[in-house]
Amino acid sequence: MIVTEIKPHESFWHLNLKEVWDKKYLLWLFVKRDITVQFKQTIFGMGWYFISPLFSTLIYIIIFSRVAKIPTDGVPEPLFYLSGICLWNYFSKCINQISTTFESNSAIFGKVYYPRLIAPLSKLFSDLFRFSIQMTLFVTVYMVYTFIGIDIHPNWYLLLFPVLVMLLAATALGLGLIVTSMTTKYKDLRNFFPVFVSLWMYATPVVYPLSTIKNPALYQVMGLNPLTSIIEAFKYGAFGVGQFSWGGLAYSVVCVSLLCLVGMLMFKHKERTFIDTI
Repeated sequence: MIVTEIKPHESFWHLNLKEVWDKKYLLWLFVKRDITVQFKQTIFGMGWYFISPLFSTLIYIIIFSRVAKIPTDGVPEPLFYLSGICLWNYFSKCINQISTTFESNSAIFGKVYYPRLIAPLSKLFSDLFRFSIQMTLFVTVYMVYTFIGIDIHPNWYLLLFPVLVMLLAATALGLGLIVTSMTTKYKDLRNFFPVFVSLWMYATPVVYPLSTIKNPALYQVMGLNPLTSIIEAFKYGAFGVGQFSWGGLAYSVVCVSLLCLVGMLMFKHKERTFIDTI
């Protein structure tokens, strides 16, 4: 008889990513489950993925463009707001779901062993389905404006789009893992974090262009936000306006890499004892 003993690794730095790769079939099952659950007992099904960004776009046009008179660097308003909304919706959805990993999976974590990192990773991939639908809406609106002769200037930087999405996903993963590791002990962070994410959007050039920031000190502070360069890079590639910086993008890569490393280390350390404190 073959006996397999499962025990935690002694090294704090051992992330055991090979085990996650070996169980990739389980990751696919989690992703399939998450996508299926989203459409159960719904009236409009995938239609909500179109309704939500369209409604948000309309609100932002009224508030930021009509009332606040904030320019969009010459980009048609629906296109400008849709681009930011689609990217931010993916990021915020991922980070809010990952930040509750230990709490939402406590029942199964306490009964069955599998690489715990699969649970938060599955959220990144399942939310890509939702993101792809919303980006289809963005591309459709983009093509309509191009067809009617609106002057839009896409460029080769748009080829960075997959890299930018990976950076958004990695940021959500790293910070989400840090928060879920901390909330096993400090439970009141669960109430604060969604508010923090909502406020973070307004500290990122999602619904306004970075060019509207005229204060040099505030401009530098916004540059410390790793998402600023990511959002601006996409808008620059899609519309030919905005501010693209290889240095800013490199800074984002470094920050995101550190977030992921710290997040995974904290998650790996906390998974040994979370069931006793959650």
